[in-house]
Amino acid sequence: MDTGTDLRWYSTLPALGPGPSVHWASAAFEAELRDWVAEVLGGLGVDVMALEQVHLRPWSTVWRVRGSDGADYWAKQNCEHQKFEARLLRVLDELAPDRVVPVVGIDAGRGLHLVPDQGRVLAETIAPDDVDAWCHVVAHAMSLQRDLAGAESRLVAAGITTMRTGDAADYVTVRTEQLNGLPVGDPLRLADDDASALRALGPTVTEWVERLSALGLPEALVHNDLHANNVFPTADGRLRFFDFGDAVLAHPLSALMIPLNILAHRFEASPDDARLRRVADAGLEVWSDIAPSAELRAALPAALQLGRLGRVESWLRVCVTLTDEELAEYGDAAPYWLGSLQSEPFPA
Repeated sequence: MDTGTDLRWYSTLPALGPGPSVHWASAAFEAELRDWVAEVLGGLGVDVMALEQVHLRPWSTVWRVRGSDGADYWAKQNCEHQKFEARLLRVLDELAPDRVVPVVGIDAGRGLHLVPDQGRVLAETIAPDDVDAWCHVVAHAMSLQRDLAGAESRLVAAGITTMRTGDAADYVTVRTEQLNGLPVGDPLRLADDDASALRALGPTVTEWVERLSALGLPEALVHNDLHANNVFPTADGRLRFFDFGDAVLAHPLSALMIPLNILAHRFEASPDDARLRRVADAGLEVWSDIAPSAELRAALPAALQLGRLGRVESWLRVCVTLTDEELAEYGDAAPYWLGSLQSEPFPA
């Protein structure tokens, strides 16, 4: 499915598939992974000394690899609908090498990639309430968006889902009917009351789309899981981002939804909290040469609401390849995020 050219790519739900976590927990997968890592590192004159599974999630698995050069490497495989991350990382490494983790090797067909260890993630080096650090994160993430200007075709070719701003109202309508139409008892089913509320919200969603479209900003890379555990600090003060399995191509300001949502819960703060505004302003500043800051600020509530759609889509990509037990635990995430469009917008 080419989500860049099919304007109605969301006319069906992502295809069902087996839960990969069962295979990831097997000795057979460890052997497969060892063979692949050995081949990649062997090309660099490095032998595999040890292989250890560090994360096993329903949507991805991560392994630490110790090389004969004394260095650590990290191998990752994603679930079927998020395996594009390997190809995307290769493109990002070529186009913005100073802003993302370097890539040692990928297997695009299997969704495998191998990267060198980058030290401690930012979250391990800052205080949880360090607002300046969060300003740094969003500013650098949006600078990455700017660095990729003109590269949309390459991002789409890598397999990233294109969630165009102009399609948002139609996307909400289609996904609402699809999820509400699932059988009662299906964890992915959208409740009737949420479906009714979303149908009534249609004109408001259209208003959000119009406000954002008026800014004239291009669709951009939205990390879609932007937080301090998905970024490495560098010695020169820059940041390197990783974990792009949830990424989408969408309105650039929607990238602020995740960090502001995290901070609102962490600080137990209302949306108009001054600390949240500082973080938002740090991101908006990156785009202020294209649209006036006042207009960016006025459109931010709409961008944050539509940013919720990225979470809907990434959870759908994940949930269709979960085991029954995993689906019972995580299946309500997509309808939750779709229903959350009813929440009070972040104030302008």
